[in-house]
This record gives sequence, structure tokens and C-alpha cells, in this order.
Amino acid sequence: MSVLTRSPKKTGYLAPRSSTANLAMILAIGYFLVPIVWVVVNSTKDNTQLFSTFSLWFGNEWHLMDNIKGLMTQDGGLYLTWFRNTIVYSLASAIGATLISSMAGYSLARFNFRGRSILEAGILAMVMVPATALVMPSYLMLSKINLVNTPWSVILPSMLSPFGVFLIRVFVQESIPDEILQAARIDRAGEFRIYWQIVLPMLRPALVTVFLFSLVSSWNNYFLPLVMLSENKYYPLTVGLTSWFAQASQEGGNSILFNLVITGSLVAVIPLIISFIFLQKYWQGGINAGSVK
Repeated sequence: MSVLTRSPKKTGYLAPRSSTANLAMILAIGYFLVPIVWVVVNSTKDNTQLFSTFSLWFGNEWHLMDNIKGLMTQDGGLYLTWFRNTIVYSLASAIGATLISSMAGYSLARFNFRGRSILEAGILAMVMVPATALVMPSYLMLSKINLVNTPWSVILPSMLSPFGVFLIRVFVQESIPDEILQAARIDRAGEFRIYWQIVLPMLRPALVTVFLFSLVSSWNNYFLPLVMLSENKYYPLTVGLTSWFAQASQEGGNSILFNLVITGSLVAVIPLIISFIFLQKYWQGGINAGSVK
């Protein structure tokens, strides 16, 4: 009589990370955190402490609220104008880029038309073209229709998002079954109704991803508004704070603008942090679009 014995169940084994990998990870984290720590620490100092104390540690006195108050009142509250401009430019660009990308990506994924493969190849090639390379052509075109030095000169070029089109196309192909669309057509639903009531709700993770990428890109955009805008009342935060820094550099170390520029940089990143916190779960879902079919 034979005795059957059950072999011990093999458990997964995770090899411990080497000390070299841990060190590399710590260095990478420090590389990204040091600039943030520097901005946070130095935004609490006045101009004297800014140049007389260690830059990665706090001073003896806390001047954050004084810096914020000075920031809001400098040049008649010009920072608030720049902040409002940045919000308008970023939201308009992100919403426009998201809608255009969703329409274009859905059309490329689910409609057959002549030249589709050429158009897809062109969009993929545009993903690899740096945005700065398109600034001067955009300036020449917009100057022909008198849109230079207006908010539209910043918003319209920022609505171009080849990466968004590519991401939406992949998401539609992998996550939206064609049977659902065919069933809607059998029920006599029009193409726009299918897109608006069926496709868009299913695209939510990808839409949030495109929205966040476009929002961050527009919020941090510097070269485009620098070329397009000539009046400081239209400046976004990037160009405005740079103009203050240039003015402070000309005035020397006694200029109060140095600590205002640092405090303004700290305030400028707060909306982006809030956006990522609230939209993170959708953003992660969009990043993984197409990874699991």
C-alpha cells in the first residue's frame, strides 16, 4: 500500500534589494526632493536671512506670512493677475486638449477612412517633436490673424496634444468593445450620441490622464508665453516670476524680490499638488490603459 504525501507548497521568494540599489533609490529620491525642500525652507526667510543662513535649513525667524502678504501686494497685486492668467490658460488648454484628443483618438480607433494609417504615423511622429520647435511657426501663423499678445496665442497652441490622441486611441482599442458601439447603432443612436453618452464615460481614466498632462504642461509652460506675450498683464506665473527675478538680479542682493520669487514659486505649485491628490486614482488607471487587455 503506497502512501501519498503532499509536497510542500512552494512560496514566492523576493530577493532582497542590494545595497547599491537602495543607495541609487535614495539618491534619486533626494535628487527630486532637494529642490522642493529648498523652496519650502527659503520661502520662510526674509531677504537678509536668504543670503546669510544655510539654504537647506530654516532661519531664526519665520517670515512666510510676511512674504505671502508682500507677494500679494507687490506691484499692485500683479502676482494675483499672473495667477489668474495661469489658471485660465491651463484650464482652457487642458479642457480643449482633452476634448480634441478624445474625438481624434476615438475616430482613429473606430472609424476606417482613407489615409488613416498615414495620419496615425504622423501623430506618432509628432509625439517625438519637442513643443518648443512649434513655437515660432505658431507665432508666425497667429501674427497673421492678430492674435499675438492675447490669451488666445497661449491657449490655442497648447490645445495640441499628439500624446493625448495616441493615448485615447490605445485606450479605445483595448478597453471599449466594438460590440457595445454596434449595439448602440442598432438601437439607432447617432454617432455623436454614442460618443457623448457611451464612449466618454468609459474613457474617464484616459481623459483624466490627458487632462492632467495638459494641465501640468500648460501650467509650467514658459517659452510659448514668453514669445507670444509682450504685456505683463497677460503673463502667466512662469514668465512673470522670471521677470521679477531678472529685475532683482539687476538691483542686487538687497532687492526684496528674491524672497518674493521663491515664495511665489511655492504658492504656484500648490494647485498642481491638489489636482494630483484628487485625480490620482483616475490618472493611474489612464497610465495603465492598454497594459492589460
